[in-house]
Amino acid sequence: MKLSIKKILVPIDFSDYSKNALKYALEFSRYFGAEIILIYVVEPIVYPPDFSMGQIAIPTIDIELDKRAKEELEKLSKNELYPDIKSQVVIKTGKPFVEIIQTASELDVDLIIIATHGHSGVEHILFGSTAEKVVRKAPCPVLTLREPLKGFNYKEELKKG
Repeated sequence: MKLSIKKILVPIDFSDYSKNALKYALEFSRYFGAEIILIYVVEPIVYPPDFSMGQIAIPTIDIELDKRAKEELEKLSKNELYPDIKSQVVIKTGKPFVEIIQTASELDVDLIIIATHGHSGVEHILFGSTAEKVVRKAPCPVLTLREPLKGFNYKEELKKG
């Protein structure tokens, strides 16, 4: 059996953690000749309830966030990806782990490479971990990366250009 990876999904939240995961994914992409799919999930802004209407989301703000996220993701793609790597950007709105899993299924992704932020204690209990939920429910293998990344020296890579 030969391992074939054609599509790699990389969730981006613009943190250094997720940008480092992208750099790691680039090496996989080069090795396997795989396409990189960057995904950013905009969480809808829900405002406190107006007692007559319940909780409301304001779509115009979400549309503006989608637009800015797409611009930033395309800029990241242009600046970080090698020109010879096939790529695409995906913007979704919703719960990050749900959208990541759904996109992986829809696009028939072979591997998800996701950074963990290393939350612990109360923060982990309150927010849970997107990466943890993705690992549990993803339709494909998931590689989770935690800082510091073993086997890859970003500082050296950055010096090389």
